[in-house]
Amino acid sequence: MHRAPRITVVGSNMIDLITNIERMPKKGETVEAPHFDMGFGGKGANQAVAAALLGAEVAMVTKVGDDMFGREVIRNLESFGIDSSFVNVQKDTSNGVAPIFVDPDGSNSILIVKGANSHVAREDVEKARTVIAHSDLALLQLEIPLDTVYYTIKLCEQIGVPVLLNPAPGCMLDFTSIQKVLFFVPNETELEIITGMPVSTPDEISAAAAWLLEKEVKRIIVTLGDKGSLLVSGEGEELVPAVKVQPKDTTGAGDAFIGSFAYYYLITGDTRTAMERANLYAAFSTLRTGTQKSFYRRDEFEELGKGRFELNQ
Repeated sequence: MHRAPRITVVGSNMIDLITNIERMPKKGETVEAPHFDMGFGGKGANQAVAAALLGAEVAMVTKVGDDMFGREVIRNLESFGIDSSFVNVQKDTSNGVAPIFVDPDGSNSILIVKGANSHVAREDVEKARTVIAHSDLALLQLEIPLDTVYYTIKLCEQIGVPVLLNPAPGCMLDFTSIQKVLFFVPNETELEIITGMPVSTPDEISAAAAWLLEKEVKRIIVTLGDKGSLLVSGEGEELVPAVKVQPKDTTGAGDAFIGSFAYYYLITGDTRTAMERANLYAAFSTLRTGTQKSFYRRDEFEELGKGRFELNQ
């Protein structure tokens, strides 16, 4: 692909409220925390930013709150060159927020308040039909209404645009509505929730992914954190090992994987290559704190990735 890949993200945006903790307080207890930060997040916006930083032309379809957070979200997306033409303000509604608690080892626990994201509707997607139709890939997650997700998948099928669905947060799904997606990319926890099957061992993860194949979900990539990522399809399965790092903050690493995978898949046309690069991009994102603030521009990523692979496509 000689031009920049075009990606449309139909999904969420959030304001991240990040607290570093030594431990979670017990019921009724007050515990001092060493650090607090605010940042821009939401799975949809995060994935959009990662792809845009790497060089994709990205459009975002979402709803923001009628508040100062909403105004800042629009400004932030535009600062990365993301097309905000279909980012609409939901009147008398707060923006989505995500309180995030980060442990000393870098692991995190997250709450989400969807706010305006709950109002992303079929009509918003239909208004963006033209920009979606000119995209090489559509990215979807589950922080907006499921009806809107299913509608977008159906629309993309009609107009011939492939879809990557990141089923996060995990929930029960109508499999007939997602059979046409090109990539279905859950993490271990989401895989467990969606299938109702255990995922505590590699064999159990493989079995749960195989169960999805039986539901005619054709190409599954399970992100496994520090164990890498697993591709499962009718042609078999392939584990792409992780890059070993000492993480400072894993917040947003899954979104870093999705956004970078989408970009490199469109650039290279090769799933394995895109997974290798996405593993590395996600690993590097854990070396910096925050969510979107931890993502790398392509030139930064190339410099860090020297010797690991060629980035000359």
